[in-house]
Amino acid sequence: MNRQISLDIFRGITLAAMLLVNNPGSWSFVYPPLLHAKWHGLTPTDLIFPFFLFIVGAAMFHSMGRYLPKANQALQVPWQKIAKRTIVLFAIGFLLNIFPFTGDPQNWRIMGVLQRIAICYGIAAILICVLHQKQLIAACITLLIGYWLMLNLVENPYGLETNLVRLIDIEVLGSAHLYQGFGVAFDPEGLLSCIPAVVTVLAGFFTSKMLANAKTEQQRMKTLLLWSLVTFVVCIAWQFSFPVNKSLWTSTYVLATNGFAWLALAVIIYLHDVKKQTFGFEWAKIYGSNPLFIYVLSWLFASTISLISWTNAQGREISVHGFLYSGLTEIMSPRNASLVFAIAFVFLFYLLSAWLYKRKIFIKI
Repeated sequence: MNRQISLDIFRGITLAAMLLVNNPGSWSFVYPPLLHAKWHGLTPTDLIFPFFLFIVGAAMFHSMGRYLPKANQALQVPWQKIAKRTIVLFAIGFLLNIFPFTGDPQNWRIMGVLQRIAICYGIAAILICVLHQKQLIAACITLLIGYWLMLNLVENPYGLETNLVRLIDIEVLGSAHLYQGFGVAFDPEGLLSCIPAVVTVLAGFFTSKMLANAKTEQQRMKTLLLWSLVTFVVCIAWQFSFPVNKSLWTSTYVLATNGFAWLALAVIIYLHDVKKQTFGFEWAKIYGSNPLFIYVLSWLFASTISLISWTNAQGREISVHGFLYSGLTEIMSPRNASLVFAIAFVFLFYLLSAWLYKRKIFIKI
């Protein structure tokens, strides 16, 4: 099973984009494409997290390859391996939520990005080990349609305060342990919405398998473009009754983001593999070589420079983050300063990625 460089490039671009949108100089001055849709809808930023999940699934084709079900052989499910990685990822995500561990435990947020990755990885890994290809496809369809039906069990199923995702999270986790950024207790990485997110992971798995087995680059491109077209058509037809919504991770959102992932991969394959335009892609391959480690470290770094502060000459408390950003606003507009800060943040972690890559240090989580 040959590893596809196109997926490595895709992973690096996705990680760089995630760090870019997560670390502006000021959240008050961000260009609209670098923000999430407020509720229904889709922005470029809304593609990044599902792309990350997609890449997790793509890597699973190689890491879980020897456990795939085979005819006339007993199932091999590496329960210990799956449980260990799921627990470790979830624990790291939870610890990032409560860093620097000074908050009230009664208000600790439980779910988050790594927690969703952990849950979806665990479920997808088990499905991959026990189901054959056609059964996996049937499972994906069942999960997407089943999630749609479940959400419609309540009145006003797509409202911020009335959706089933929020109601279940409040019942199971408690409102104080949910994300509070919407003005009410609601977690965009909720428990129930992990169901369709599993399909995002499995889409990455299917993609990696296809890329490894296809004989030519043209065949890979045509397959990706066909998958993209089909999902876009279904998404457009379905979104009239099931809106595209990242926070609810609606099934139409899964289709739309998978479609864009396949389209992006097709473009990368065309430029890198067919046209042999390697210039401009090497950095992405390097950036994606330690994705989870870089993501975790970048989170800790961003939190730390916001926590370290002092009182300036005007008697105002200012953090390292604020000091750096305010310095940029002296020479450019606040919005451009915010963007430059984010770009510098991405570049800083590229330098670290390049240092690790050069020394062949690959840290797995």
